[in-house]
Amino acid sequence: MTDDVLAEQVDYYRRRATEYDATAYGDLAVARPRIARLVAEMRPAGRVLELACGTGLWTEALAAYADSLTAVDSAPEALAIARKRVTAANVTFLVADIFTWTPESRFDLIFFSAWLSHVPPDRFGPFWDSLRPMLADGGRVLFLDEHVDEQGKESYVHDGVVERRLTDGSTFRVVKHFLEPAELTARLRELGWECTIRRDGGDWVLGEARPTP
Repeated sequence: MTDDVLAEQVDYYRRRATEYDATAYGDLAVARPRIARLVAEMRPAGRVLELACGTGLWTEALAAYADSLTAVDSAPEALAIARKRVTAANVTFLVADIFTWTPESRFDLIFFSAWLSHVPPDRFGPFWDSLRPMLADGGRVLFLDEHVDEQGKESYVHDGVVERRLTDGSTFRVVKHFLEPAELTARLRELGWECTIRRDGGDWVLGEARPTP
């Protein structure tokens, strides 16, 4: 996967920030209760790290449970929206490249929503390796993303890369690998993670992973 596609992906999400909530979730009055329910089921606690926090819809729910919450994203435009949405004193927002950022502390929980499917295959292993030193003893990783059954809605340029269009008509290449639970579980096991994945509705999958000793 070439770096120019990843750069284009970042640019896409920067320019999509103001329309993201409407185009990704539709009716927020419906999406927010679902997000709140799933976060409650996750039982987040302690020091929480959220990667690719975007406009803060999940941050908003996580903040109610975390002792401290660090929310990271590469798009400052999205973080500007998140900062207005989430004003809780226990939340810190950071603009950073998730593939290269190294935190100064360790976390009890690492969470990311709609991020794993944007990780290129050649960065998948290194990405999960980078999470290990971020976790405190007994820590876990939770993630949510789209099930492979949803892949028909995308327009693929070639394997693993789709074309996305903004409301102004501009187009961008974006990495997109929809999640197939059995395949993902097996791959994470090879990388030294024990993982359980379940579906929520027809579109989302929710996973929990812990590093094996």
